[in-house]
Amino acid sequence: MNGRLAERVALVTGSTSNIGRAIAVRFAREGARVVVTGRDIGRGELVVEEITAAGGTARFVPADLDGSVQRSHDLAEQAAQVFGPIRILVNNAAIYPPGGTLAIDGDTFDRIYSVNVKAPYFITAALVPSMIDAGGGVVVNLGSWGARLGLPGGTAYAATKGAMETLTRAWAAEFGARGIRVNAVSPGVTFEGSNPVAEFAAPMMDSTPLGRLVQPDAVAGAVAYLASDDAQDVHGTVLDVDGGRSSVLLAAR
Repeated sequence: MNGRLAERVALVTGSTSNIGRAIAVRFAREGARVVVTGRDIGRGELVVEEITAAGGTARFVPADLDGSVQRSHDLAEQAAQVFGPIRILVNNAAIYPPGGTLAIDGDTFDRIYSVNVKAPYFITAALVPSMIDAGGGVVVNLGSWGARLGLPGGTAYAATKGAMETLTRAWAAEFGARGIRVNAVSPGVTFEGSNPVAEFAAPMMDSTPLGRLVQPDAVAGAVAYLASDDAQDVHGTVLDVDGGRSSVLLAAR
């Protein structure tokens, strides 16, 4: 397939549903060979079937990221064996256990940070050297509007997304001169279709100019832009795709 990402190999973590699935599908449409990964083998194979039915190229590599160096390096190694060296990494996989500061115990806190921060940290560390050797690469992280707009719940999750947005800038400084572009996309509340979680979260987007949930395809389009040569001069930025949630207040509609 021809497109902005033709012949490039991409790894999208947590790509069996929602935003990750949309990114994998969009990348394949743009010509990338996509390594789909996640815990659910059935859902992963469905994403691969969707991509191949549309003429794209994808394979599924199961992974249950726990933040350990070993599992992160194992995924990086297995992914590179599918289509060759990874040139685009999207750090999308994350968990969101509900609850505020008084409800989150130590084990849950450690798990949120392990999956949301440690896993992408060590996957990035594992893949960047081969990107440098290949002449360059791209890392796109997923942040969140919750990292910059205070919410009464989900505090640990918000803190992890703040960490990922900070790492975006730090990695851009660390790796930019060696041919690695690092940027992030910060989505608003994003769901496609109807489910109990989407119905619960939808009111958070009511007072935005968009006035509804963000669609996964919109986030995927932003990630594809940052992964492409169209963004060749973009380093260390966080691109908001949140319907104006983090920057615009509508008092009434």
